[in-house]
Amino acid sequence: MNDMDWNQLRAFLATAQTGSLSAAARQLGLTQPTLSRQVAAMEQHLGVTLFERVGKGLTLTSTGHELLEHARTMGAAADALGLAASGRSQALGGVVSVSASDAVAAYLLPPLVRRLREQEPGIAIEVISSNAVSDLLRREADIAIRHVKPEQPELIARLIRAATAGFYASEDWVRTHGHPRAAAEAATLPFVGAARDGQYLGHLQRHGLPVTEANFSCYAEHSVAHWALVQQGQGIGAMMDEIARSTPGIVRVLDEVPPVRFPVWLVSHRELRTARRIRVVFEALAEGLA
Repeated sequence: MNDMDWNQLRAFLATAQTGSLSAAARQLGLTQPTLSRQVAAMEQHLGVTLFERVGKGLTLTSTGHELLEHARTMGAAADALGLAASGRSQALGGVVSVSASDAVAAYLLPPLVRRLREQEPGIAIEVISSNAVSDLLRREADIAIRHVKPEQPELIARLIRAATAGFYASEDWVRTHGHPRAAAEAATLPFVGAARDGQYLGHLQRHGLPVTEANFSCYAEHSVAHWALVQQGQGIGAMMDEIARSTPGIVRVLDEVPPVRFPVWLVSHRELRTARRIRVVFEALAEGLA
């Protein structure tokens, strides 16, 4: 019975319990011909006769009696599985993993995690700090905060808002170098670079800043380290405006340069629809990040 059809098993159990095809069909919400076909298919699959007709009713054969307890055990296991899945889907306990870039993970998520823990103490949040796009389809995370729209149709994505980033320097740096405002002033000023693959330089140049590799006083691939170097007065750096505004000792520079605009997407896999704990965290993050 390893490949037993569960619909056939339910039909057998209902018919054995009620002693009638019509009553069993009503119990399962099926038509009588459909239920009769399922019982017949089970008999053919097992190569046995399960029922014999007595008057207008059905009674189990000796083989049917022998198999009934096994079928009841299998049915009870299926019911228990359904109850466990239902309880799991509605439970507010457990771990929900959230993936975000290192800056978002370090500066924006902690207060949201604290607020969520106050509201739902049974949920533990695992923060995954990564600049890579997590593969939600492989369950590297339950929820991801992304700055590009996901292309996989299997994922559930919600556009939270458009965020902005500006250029900043430390107060000590401004006292030494002055307060540059126009893009042209950037040509002779030190900047904190990112990865040394030329992409960050290209971003700055496309944004209208006349800079070269010679402008970089130092490099940091990850945003948190990049931001720490800016705070230490090593040069101008880019950061999300809301993070910069909450950082003491930081000054907005190159004020006349338009801000960098990018989307904030909240993404999850399809379990969002059935797992209540993931849904609760998703909605809390959507509200907090908005």
